[in-house]
Amino acid sequence: MEQRPTFLQWLKMTWPDLLTMVILGTIATTVFRAGPPMGSRSFTLTNPNLAYPLRTQIIPSTVAGVLGVCIPMAVMLLAQIRIQNFWDLNNGILGLVYAVICATTFQVMVKWLIGGFRPQFYEFCQPKIPPGASGAGFGGIMWNANICTVPKNNALYNAQQSFPSGHSTIITTGGVYLFLWLNAKMKVFANYHAPMWKLVLLFLPLLGAVLVCGTLTLDHTHHWWDILAGAFIGTIFAISAYRMVYRSVFDWRTNHIPLNRTSPSSEYSRPDLVLTRQAGWGDPDRDNEKEKLPGPVTSTGAMPGPVGEHNDKTASGSSKAQGA
Repeated sequence: MEQRPTFLQWLKMTWPDLLTMVILGTIATTVFRAGPPMGSRSFTLTNPNLAYPLRTQIIPSTVAGVLGVCIPMAVMLLAQIRIQNFWDLNNGILGLVYAVICATTFQVMVKWLIGGFRPQFYEFCQPKIPPGASGAGFGGIMWNANICTVPKNNALYNAQQSFPSGHSTIITTGGVYLFLWLNAKMKVFANYHAPMWKLVLLFLPLLGAVLVCGTLTLDHTHHWWDILAGAFIGTIFAISAYRMVYRSVFDWRTNHIPLNRTSPSSEYSRPDLVLTRQAGWGDPDRDNEKEKLPGPVTSTGAMPGPVGEHNDKTASGSSKAQGA
């Protein structure tokens, strides 16, 4: 994991991932443009949750996508000024792309198969009951999109695919992933008292994600439950993808170590792969906590000290027994 590969060597290792990305991207794009949603929903003509006025989106979906992907990538690239490790950058960016593409494909499938009416649905639909027609359900008050008077186009189809929010999915994916990466690299929650500015910096990606999600309620693009569902999807994929490419998520001893594709990782420290220089972090000669992992429970039920200490005591006891 130390030597930087040539492009062909990197491509040989990474091409299955690149192919999977292309396949998932194609699926997501095809489903997004598939037309009307698969799920058929009914609505009343007196639902205030569907009667909000049309407003221009404060943050368009393309901008949300750029923010959710480009900002984390830019931070990881800038960090290489200090870290200077190809595989750390490789794993960090690939993990982000894993998370974004998988989360996007997941939410697009749910949006198409399940869907839901947007808060501005009446404006897109312009419903009108035909003369002599009767609705469904109790009292005949339930109708479907067949009473919409606008042409059946992508705008109308999109108005029926509110759940879950694509905005909140992608921005939360990027924000949570960057949060995990910053925590690992700055060692905010680690074995020393970090300064307050690191805590502030750590939560900036989450603040940005929350603000972007909040704008979706201001411009009536989504209901609050759409936003929460998208944020949940993004969080799950961000955590999962980060764990795929780094040794742990929340264990401060190892969550900064990139994983190898061909062999299991046995490293406990690698303090050089972090941004901070406090409490001995950043020193390549520091064998951080390697000898402080707990040893196995003994036959007497007692747990000995660190692994190295236990082994030393065992060896010492054996020597004494042999000498006696």
